[in-house]
Amino acid sequence: MCDYEYLFFLYSLDQQNGQHSDTRNTGKLHMWQSYLNGILIAIGLIMAIGAQNAYVLAQSLRREHHLLVATLCVLCDALLVAAGVFGLASLLLQSPLLLGIARWGGAAFLLWYGARALQRALQPQGLSNDGAAPARSRKAVLMTALAVTLLNPHVYLDTVLLIGSLGAQQAEPAAYAAGAASASLLWFFTLALGAAWLAPWLARPATWRVLDILVAGMMFTVAAQLLLG
Repeated sequence: MCDYEYLFFLYSLDQQNGQHSDTRNTGKLHMWQSYLNGILIAIGLIMAIGAQNAYVLAQSLRREHHLLVATLCVLCDALLVAAGVFGLASLLLQSPLLLGIARWGGAAFLLWYGARALQRALQPQGLSNDGAAPARSRKAVLMTALAVTLLNPHVYLDTVLLIGSLGAQQAEPAAYAAGAASASLLWFFTLALGAAWLAPWLARPATWRVLDILVAGMMFTVAAQLLLG
């Protein structure tokens, strides 16, 4: 092999390495964007005042199996998100029509949810708890946690259908599901471990005004990504 052939070989090899590097960098960018989208969507839905949050907060303030309750809520969310993301993903990939419906329907729901958050910000309410209830067994506490999580129809609308259909459209569905699970982990263990410190803040309507404004911003941002992507 003469010198110019060798130089051309090195140049070709360098170009191939550059293409592989660009592909890896693009893959990492898609992974982190999907992960961040999962966090934003999930935390926006989880932070809304509801029976599950009130129950976790109450158990945390009473120090009554609060870590187990938080763990159970996180596991339920992770399983429901995974079922939604990977179950819906296969259906959506097989049907462009369903994919379009999921995209536009998901964006419409996010815009509606963001508008509701703005409306709540105008009339905020605090998150209260019942700290005077009698002590219960671990089984009773966990069964109640399952009930407030799985018997709520909104959990299937939010976690399985909404989060799942949005996750099925991500470049990296697994990273998106991990992001949603991370948001659930962060929120519920923040309530469980910081309840005594957070309770005065969560009881203030002004706190929920700020949170609802942040939620609205998250919902509008991801809706714009869906519509423009």
